[in-house]
Amino acid sequence: MSWQDEVDGIEERRKLALKLGGDDAVDRQHARGRLTIRERIDALADPESFREEGPLAGYGELDDQGRLKEFTPGNYVLGVARMNGSPFVVGGEDFTQRGGSPTPSGLRKSVYAEEVALRYRLPLVRFLEGGGGSVTGTAGKGSAAPRPMGDPVYATSRFKSMADILLTAPVVSAAVGAVAGLPAARLAASHFTVMTRDTSQVLVAGPAVVERALGESLTKEQLGGAKIHLRSGLVDNVADDEPGVMDQIRRFLSYMPRNISEMPSRSDPSLDDPQREDASLLEAIPKERRKIYKMRRIIESVVDRDSFFEMTALYGRSQITGLARLGGWPVGIWANDPRFYGGAMTAHGAQKVRRFIELCDRFHLPMVALVDEPGFMIGSESEKAATIRYGVDAICATVRSKVPWVSVIVRKTYGVAAAAHFGPSGEIYAWPSAEGGALPIEGGVAVAFRREIEAAPDPDARRRELEAQFLGRQNPFARAEAFGVHNLIDPRQTRPTLCRWIELARPVLEERVLGTRLPSEF
Repeated sequence: MSWQDEVDGIEERRKLALKLGGDDAVDRQHARGRLTIRERIDALADPESFREEGPLAGYGELDDQGRLKEFTPGNYVLGVARMNGSPFVVGGEDFTQRGGSPTPSGLRKSVYAEEVALRYRLPLVRFLEGGGGSVTGTAGKGSAAPRPMGDPVYATSRFKSMADILLTAPVVSAAVGAVAGLPAARLAASHFTVMTRDTSQVLVAGPAVVERALGESLTKEQLGGAKIHLRSGLVDNVADDEPGVMDQIRRFLSYMPRNISEMPSRSDPSLDDPQREDASLLEAIPKERRKIYKMRRIIESVVDRDSFFEMTALYGRSQITGLARLGGWPVGIWANDPRFYGGAMTAHGAQKVRRFIELCDRFHLPMVALVDEPGFMIGSESEKAATIRYGVDAICATVRSKVPWVSVIVRKTYGVAAAAHFGPSGEIYAWPSAEGGALPIEGGVAVAFRREIEAAPDPDARRRELEAQFLGRQNPFARAEAFGVHNLIDPRQTRPTLCRWIELARPVLEERVLGTRLPSEF
C-alpha cells in the first residue's frame, strides 16, 4: 500500500497554513497598512531561503472518514533564512488570527524561537505584533476543555532562553503593530529595536486595562506610540514604514558578527581612502568656548563615507551613539553633543552609553570616543534622577570592557564623567582645542574664589577677570608634553590616525575572540 493519502495531507495542510487567518483577515491586515508575517519574512530574507520550523503546527479538524475538513495554523511563524547569504533565525506573530494573541501551537513556536537561535548560534530577528496572553487562554472563547494553568513547577523559565540568546548572538526586534505583554518584553530583550512611526505601539498594557486599573483614558498612541518610545529609550530607532524597518535591520546586522565566537565582517576597504583628510575639521571647534558646533559632522567626516548608523538619537540626547566603519572595519562610535546640556552626561545619557558600551564589548566592536565632556549634569533635576549612580555604571562598563579603545579629545574633559570616555589601555589623542581639569574654569573659579569675588567692588567684573586669567593659562601642548596623551594631532589628520589605529587593534581583538566562550561553555 502507498502512503500517498498521507503525503497529500501534508501538502494540503501546507497550503492552508500559508493562508494564515484567511483571505478576509489578510485583506484587513493590508487595509491597516501592515504586511502579514509571511510577507515580512519574505521581504527581509533572500529569495526562497526561508526554511520553516513547524509548518504544520496548528489544529486540523477531520470528518467522520478521517478526511481534513479544516486546518487552523499556529499563529506564530518561525524558521531559518538567509540575509545577503548569511543565516539567521526569524519569527513573528500572525496578527490575522486572534490579533496575535497566541494559540496553543503558536505559543509553543514563539517560545521555541530563542531555542533555535541558541542551537545554531545565529542572529535572531523578531517581528512583533500582538497582545500576548488573553484572559480566555490560548484556546480562545467558548472552549470548555480543561487545560493546565501555567507551566509545571519543574519547567525551565521561558525567559532563560531569552536571556541566554542575548549573551550569544545579536537580537533584533521590530514593533510592526500594537505590541503588549510578553511580545513587549521580547522587544525589550533585544540588542536593537525599531518600530514603525504611525502603525505600531508598544505597551505594558492596553488602553482598556489602563483605564480599568488607573482611570486614565488614553489611546494606544498616547500610551506607547513612536513619539513616546523614541524618548523613553525603549526603542532605538523609528522607520517611516515596514520597508524602512527591513532596511534598518539589514544595516544593524551588517556590523555584527554571527555570534560572540566570531568577528564582525569587513566591508570593501576601497570604498573610502583611509588617508582622506577633511580641511573643514581645522575650524570645526569654535575658538569662542561658549559656541556650539555639529558633532555629527565631525563623526561623518572621520568614519567611512555613509557608514554612520546612529542609534537611540532622541534618548539621552547629550550623548551620540552609533555604529560605523573605519577602513571597512565595524566600530562603535560614542561622542558628546554640545547642543544638549553642553554635552554633559545626564542620567538618561549615562544609561544609553552603558548599554552601548556593553553591546560593542559583547560583539567585538572597537570603541571610538570623540570627547567633549563637561562632566555630569548638575542641578536639582539631575540629583532627583540619581545621575551619578547611572554615570558610575557607565564608567564601570568602560573599565570592564575588553575591546580596544581610542579616544580623541576634541574639546573638554572635566570631572568624574570624563573617566567613562577612556577605555583600559586605550589610545588617546587630542586636538589643539582640547582642555580639561577637575572642574570647568567657570565653575572652578566660582568655587575657589567665592569670597574674593563677593568682596570685590564689582563681583561680576572680578569673576570675569579671574576666568580670563585662567583661560589665558590654557596650553594645548601641556598635556602632550606631560605624556598625558599619545599624541596631539592636526584635526585634519583624525581619519588617517584612526584608520592606522584600527589596523593595529584588529589582531589584538581577533586574539581575544579566539578565547571567547559561549554561555553553554561556562
